[in-house]
Amino acid sequence: MKSDSKPSEPNRAAFGARTDLALEAREMRGGGAIDGVEVSEEEFADGAVKVTWVEIVDENGAKALGKPEGNYVTLESAAMKENDVEAHEEIARILSRQLARLHDLDGEAAVLIVGLGNWNVTPDALGPKVVSKVLVTRHIREYLPENLAGRVRAVSAVAPGVMGLTGIETQEIVKGIVERIRPDMVIAVDALAARKTSRINATIQMSDTSVNPGAGVGNKRAKLDAQSLGVPVVAIGVPTVVDAATLVNDTMERMLGQMLESVPKGADFYEMLQNLAEEDRYSLITEILDPYAGNMFVTPKEVDAVIDRLSNIIANALNIALHPGIGPDDVNRYLNL
Repeated sequence: MKSDSKPSEPNRAAFGARTDLALEAREMRGGGAIDGVEVSEEEFADGAVKVTWVEIVDENGAKALGKPEGNYVTLESAAMKENDVEAHEEIARILSRQLARLHDLDGEAAVLIVGLGNWNVTPDALGPKVVSKVLVTRHIREYLPENLAGRVRAVSAVAPGVMGLTGIETQEIVKGIVERIRPDMVIAVDALAARKTSRINATIQMSDTSVNPGAGVGNKRAKLDAQSLGVPVVAIGVPTVVDAATLVNDTMERMLGQMLESVPKGADFYEMLQNLAEEDRYSLITEILDPYAGNMFVTPKEVDAVIDRLSNIIANALNIALHPGIGPDDVNRYLNL
């Protein structure tokens, strides 16, 4: 976010303004132990998928990371960006199991899936694309065969668009739907922003706290949470963009690493490079870019294909997690009902 005033000390809030990932917020605090924050890590698929749970347990942790209390689950895998169907199916299964751990639902609980974002802008179209691929059953449950009883829950889905298209706050649309159909839980899917370019389109975050539509690109709208909607909310997101300052900062970080190897230790220039704090470097880059590219966001050129793959992964994970007894091979059989 642009600021006209220069802080008297490194502004961590500004420095971290372009990440929605709790994992990165923790890394920006040094990655060590933080009062009020508990972290656990697991690896799956022979190390190809890393799962990190960050739990913010009290106000101290919430203040340190700048995020609400709750659980944040992050899946990281470079295979998400690749055209590898088998790897994607495995990631979907892992994601579905983590979702079941994050929020326990009985077999009769109804779920509303909300696909946030602008379907006209590819990096922001993740939510609507997921909605188009989930198995919605609220309208057909009474017509399903008897052998599917107990295996298919009532699931509905909506892609409400963005305020620029509708003129209506997303929260107002979703709240109206929730009050009408009374689901037991809302699952909101949205595109996010990351701090590290390596996590773009290779990371999925889930949380049981809230979601701020548009927050990743600085367009903060009214949040969707249990307080505003009256039902539990689970947020699922993928970072699809980075801001220009982040991209330049990562490039400079690599350049500085190479320069440190070639500059003699003890030299004044070496000491200057060594003592240049990351926050200071990022703030300097932001100030330089501000008149030209302060609000520019960058996404990979193959984003169209990657968003399709990511939406498949998330939709399949939701279908598996929300419909007991239905596996990946069964989903396509019912999608056109």
